[in-house]
Amino acid sequence: MGEVLETRRSKTNARFDELQIELSTAGKITANRACVYATGSFGRGEASDHSDLDLFIVGLGKRKRRLSRLQEICLEAELISATRRLKIREFSGDGEYLVHYTQHELVEALGKRHDDAKNTFTARLLLLLESRPVLGTQVYDKTIDNVVEAYWRDYEDHKNDFTPTFLANDILRLWRTFCVNYEASTSSEPAEKKAKRKLKNYKLRHSRLLTCYSALLYLLTTFVTQHTVHPKDATSMAKISPTERLEWLISQKTLSYKARKTVRELLEHYERFLEATDRPENELIQIFLDSKRSKEYSRSASTLGDLTSEALERIGQRSAFYRVLVV
Repeated sequence: MGEVLETRRSKTNARFDELQIELSTAGKITANRACVYATGSFGRGEASDHSDLDLFIVGLGKRKRRLSRLQEICLEAELISATRRLKIREFSGDGEYLVHYTQHELVEALGKRHDDAKNTFTARLLLLLESRPVLGTQVYDKTIDNVVEAYWRDYEDHKNDFTPTFLANDILRLWRTFCVNYEASTSSEPAEKKAKRKLKNYKLRHSRLLTCYSALLYLLTTFVTQHTVHPKDATSMAKISPTERLEWLISQKTLSYKARKTVRELLEHYERFLEATDRPENELIQIFLDSKRSKEYSRSASTLGDLTSEALERIGQRSAFYRVLVV
């Protein structure tokens, strides 16, 4: 782990501690009823001074929610007040994503048409890929277990050669969903708006790519090593951050030297991205207004994609699971 990543993790941990102290009253609201988990840079353990806080609320209950509507409103008010006291940026989208789901809704929507429309798809996948509990750790752990169990529903019939195709396909779908073209579509669009879109695309091709593919690399390594993937392997994967997954991969002596070397290069490249983006958004926009510097940053994002592809190939070794990921 490099100095940049170590600093980011340390800062994130400190800010989490502050947030949880501020939310002592909110903890009484969620007790044995719900959890609140962070995603985004806070969930990935790499928040900077300029990061905002992305939160999801998940409660218990099937026909009747354990967290009532009034309790939900009080909880949201506590979350908003705490972030303001700590001078954390306002919730994105004017708080439109600060929504209360139930465990049942996250699992029931799996594979259904309304999964995207209700945003349960994103809430469920980010829970597994880049989350960290803020409140209600026991409910959070149980939610992860229930979601993994839903994805592993056919495991009992394939214990010795289980391929987590269902989850892998959803992770790939999430990545494709993220891959919206943020580049300017018309020449009449203002230069600053174009630059902002390029910046968003640059961040997408680093942080979101690593969120998705660190999980796929972790599961692929597990399959290649064990010839199957146990539900507990997925739970362990969900409990660590994307960069921690890369560190885990580097530590796996069962992988070839070349595979571990590629993953190490991938992690080092990602750290350079974290260093490059550790500044206010208005400063980053100025960089992307400069066409020459903008192209340099774009090439950096392409390099990360190349390293990810190389890691998949070196680890996959043309296994059955590797084939699922590429075809």
